[in-house]
Amino acid sequence: MSRVAGVIVVGLFLGMFAAAKTNAAPKTIEERIAEYGEAVRQRLDPKFRAAGVPYPPKRVTLIGLKQERLLELHASGADDVPRFICAYPVLAASGKLGPKLREGDRQVPEGIYGVQELNPNSRFHLSLWLDYPNKFDRARAVADRRRKLGGEIMIHGNAVSKGCFAMGDPAAEDLFVLAVFTGIANVKVIFAPVDFRIQSAPVLPNETPAWTTRLYQELTRELARYPRRAQEGKNNAR
Repeated sequence: MSRVAGVIVVGLFLGMFAAAKTNAAPKTIEERIAEYGEAVRQRLDPKFRAAGVPYPPKRVTLIGLKQERLLELHASGADDVPRFICAYPVLAASGKLGPKLREGDRQVPEGIYGVQELNPNSRFHLSLWLDYPNKFDRARAVADRRRKLGGEIMIHGNAVSKGCFAMGDPAAEDLFVLAVFTGIANVKVIFAPVDFRIQSAPVLPNETPAWTTRLYQELTRELARYPRRAQEGKNNAR
């Protein structure tokens, strides 16, 4: 075989290999649990035991702090008392402080959200798809006469963001598996511009909607229910 022919054969083989990888069969949630469940348990179980919360827990709250670039994990058992478990660094989050207002503004939303779906075949490894826009977002948009609010806001792996929280793949595996075992109906997500437990609301541009003050008051009350990570810093994942 000539050198040129050999190069062509190798090129064809690599092309077929890449195509096979690209066209790999999608994984189910169950298959992802089989793939990552035990590793996640080994990572999280000691943190849950240290916090006095069973793994998997009854309820989970994820607190995303935009300025601090942290995602806190809180959980509760049968007593429904939330306890700090650990915190993950946010590897990427586009936009600035302030709520998401429209499609394409690349803003991470601010508010209280649920998880509407899990994606075991995300382009960013694994993802939790949030229910943005929620009832509050839609009501404010109607009052402001805004349309096209955007959507597909997720917490996912990798380190690229277009309005989402990118957490890196290991953290995404932890959160995905935890959401499966806890049940997405029992997962709450709070996105705040800053940690209102330790500081006041940030100064935002003049064009920020007036209702943002009301939103931040609600977030302040909600965050007050959760212990600050400094009080249980020994469990911090950072």
